[in-house]
Amino acid sequence: MPLLIDGYNLVYCAGIPGRGFGIGQLERSRLGLLRFLVESLGPEELAQTTVVFDARGAPPGLPRSFLYHGITVRFAAGHESADAMLEELIEAQTSPRQLTVVSSDHRVQRAARRRRARAVDSEAWHGEIARRRAPQPTTTKTEPKPVPPLLAEDVARWLEQFGGEKLMDELLEEDLDEDPPADHRRA
Repeated sequence: MPLLIDGYNLVYCAGIPGRGFGIGQLERSRLGLLRFLVESLGPEELAQTTVVFDARGAPPGLPRSFLYHGITVRFAAGHESADAMLEELIEAQTSPRQLTVVSSDHRVQRAARRRRARAVDSEAWHGEIARRRAPQPTTTKTEPKPVPPLLAEDVARWLEQFGGEKLMDELLEEDLDEDPPADHRRA
């Protein structure tokens, strides 16, 4: 299923931007997002994924479209914004019902829905992927340790050391002498 991602939108929602705003920072953010996708998606998904970034801050000398571990990465050069390029890519999709568009921008979501593509908010999609990546708890059942049998000499020593049967009898007598709690009395 083709996946179309609003790059900087997902960078922001995933908390990848970090500190500062510079060309170097944008490049680190883009790379962080692409690495996250490579680690999170399977090979088939990667091959069907396109990430679109605004052209501002695009690395000089880098082509406006390239592959990164199977992901198609595009910069919106020649478009007013990444949103405009995303809308164009949605419109050009030959099987829009198979397409998933990841963006929190309402304009892009509306364009996806008009073509009957699945529109997913960036934060929600990131949450889905993060849960999918989380290690699953193992369901290995451990056998309980066997309880060793009590030895008669151990029982006798405990009874002697802790007051034994005499103390137990005294405690039981004290319980019987006291009135039962109010909620247990009969009317």
